[in-house]
Amino acid sequence: MLLGSQLRKLREAQGVSREAAGWEIRASESKISRMELGRVGFKERDVADLLTLYGVTDDADRTALLALARDANNPGWWHRYGDVLPNWFQSYLGLEAAAVLIRTYEVQFVPGLLQTRDYARAVVLLGHGRAPEAEIERRVNLRMARQQVLTRADAPNLWVVVDEALLRRPIGGRSVMRGQIAALLEATKLPNVRLQVIPFQAGGHAAAGGAFTMLRFPEQDLPDVVYMEQLTSALYLDKRDDVDHYAAAMERLCVEADPPDRTAETLERMLRELDR
Repeated sequence: MLLGSQLRKLREAQGVSREAAGWEIRASESKISRMELGRVGFKERDVADLLTLYGVTDDADRTALLALARDANNPGWWHRYGDVLPNWFQSYLGLEAAAVLIRTYEVQFVPGLLQTRDYARAVVLLGHGRAPEAEIERRVNLRMARQQVLTRADAPNLWVVVDEALLRRPIGGRSVMRGQIAALLEATKLPNVRLQVIPFQAGGHAAAGGAFTMLRFPEQDLPDVVYMEQLTSALYLDKRDDVDHYAAAMERLCVEADPPDRTAETLERMLRELDR
């Protein structure tokens, strides 16, 4: 996405059309569009030809952008789980790994970045109950590996808003839910994690359309991305109007939810209820 954004800016600065850029690298206008949106891989030769077309002659600038092209083609850690990972979700894992801020609203399940192993297994079994045990384990391991993003040196900030219903839904049974709620209580102690709960008494709220995630990146040239998962695919929105609409909904959710400093109290009360 970052390389595509840089190439778009260079092309527009030179007044080159997408059609002309495509002709230069023996490709179509739509290929240039997909490259600039970061939705296809990059051939280093194509990037070099485009840089020449766009008048980038400085060796340092060319070297930096060509290195970015090589980095863009390096497989992420998640590629070793390709046998259990759909293509449409691989894109999300790349965005998640690159984000500096992840804001998510969930109504049915605890977000994957905060799930315990037992809870994750129970969720995986809901959708893949007939799969072999080895496959189930790999799916759970993938979810656990994702969580390392929260404890790395340059960890993103995670701001989660959840509906009280998901904390009351006994995924995996009473014992699994107790462990999960205890884990959420521990997660609230992390400096980069903020968790809010929308209580039942709040009634209807801004995100009637369902769960979604917003990702923000360190590069100012990159737009925020809204991600919404479906059963067999996902939507990625980065148009300004769409992003602004979801950003407004997220802000309203944060207002309608209990404030973050009350989350620990809420979770502790739920633990006491489970212990009865």
